[in-house]
Amino acid sequence: MRFHADLHIHSKYSRACSRDSDLAHLTRWARHKGVTLMGTGDFTHPSWFALLREGLVPAEPGLFRLRDDLDREVARTLPSSVASAPVRFMLTVEVSTVYRRGGRTRKLHHLVNVPGFEAAETFNRELGKVGDLGADGRPTLGLDSRDLLEIALNSGEGSYLVPAHVWTPWFGVFGSKSGFDTVEECYGDLSGHIFALETGLSSDPEMNRRVSMLDGYRLVSYSDAHSPPRIGRETTVLDTDLDYFAVLDALRTGAGYEGTVEFFPEEGRYHLDGHRKCGVRLEPEETRRLGGICPVCGKPLTVGVLSRVEDLADRPEGVRPAGDVSVSEGLVPLPEIMGEILGVGPGSKKVAGEADRLVAALGPELRILQEVPVGDLEARLPRLGEAIGRLRRGEVIREPGFDGEYGVIRLFAPGEREAPTLFDTPADVNQR
Repeated sequence: MRFHADLHIHSKYSRACSRDSDLAHLTRWARHKGVTLMGTGDFTHPSWFALLREGLVPAEPGLFRLRDDLDREVARTLPSSVASAPVRFMLTVEVSTVYRRGGRTRKLHHLVNVPGFEAAETFNRELGKVGDLGADGRPTLGLDSRDLLEIALNSGEGSYLVPAHVWTPWFGVFGSKSGFDTVEECYGDLSGHIFALETGLSSDPEMNRRVSMLDGYRLVSYSDAHSPPRIGRETTVLDTDLDYFAVLDALRTGAGYEGTVEFFPEEGRYHLDGHRKCGVRLEPEETRRLGGICPVCGKPLTVGVLSRVEDLADRPEGVRPAGDVSVSEGLVPLPEIMGEILGVGPGSKKVAGEADRLVAALGPELRILQEVPVGDLEARLPRLGEAIGRLRRGEVIREPGFDGEYGVIRLFAPGEREAPTLFDTPADVNQR
């Protein structure tokens, strides 16, 4: 079975996350987007853990689904094109560790996945000895990364850890501010238990392939969604049984791992170097020429993902490791495309209404972006067919993000003719 997995999300109990990040909304948006396997996020938080216990029921080995009565309520809010799509949950959590190693403070994020509530309880019990798990859905603990990995491995057979958004300056294992140069430096004698790395929004597999020491790892992408509509903005594509241990085996061995769906990395918040407050955005070579110092304020720049990849790279662009047949595809979320076409924000009611109509007619958003024939899209909205045709060909205009500021990906240059909307009649179109 081929499906999209998004195993890095957060609940309403994480700071700066939507109050709608509950099981019902997560299930609804997973169907709307076309994501089959979801992470629960935040299973260490006592209140969220209780809601997971109450709202989920066992499905395939190591996976769960929404309780029948709750699922029926969700299905009523969706069009028939997506209402009955299967959605499964895996117990997941992102853990932040803060500690001193090698004379530096390390602030790193890690994704922990476990195959059931018993393993989650064991993991929570051990972490509860280190810090307050009720303070945040993503707990921050004074714990070495290596020791967190040991606790995860000991929580139950099949539990595993994936370093999160590995290039992010502040919280990635390779980040410029507090990271390391190798996985082995970070996880020590247990580093052999790391078999997958999350690329993060500001990098993609093509960038990571420039670093040969990463050849042995599966490169995964997830949304890190802080609200349900953000689900599926990055996913990992698998062709396995819908089963926790089948997914685990695919990530360990590569058998059944198809690749990823990605942001264009320039859209990520830390792709280039710079200072947001100073309005300074720099390519890596400019940063090196300036000695890493902001030309406006004279303080150290935030060195972004592209610079760190180039620091560690030992290959030119475009080289693929032998035997790597995975595929990564750069996409722009459908609301962003609709917002550009309609000249309004991607979170506007107008965009939401038109996106809902498209999903009702053509299926989930990921299918619209990847599979629906351009002619079918053109029949519904001429500009949409053109936009998604360009997207699939990689013909996008890129304004890279830097120092916490999201980048912008556009499909139309300024001044290109406005398109008709879904509500236009042929007469309306002719009048334009």
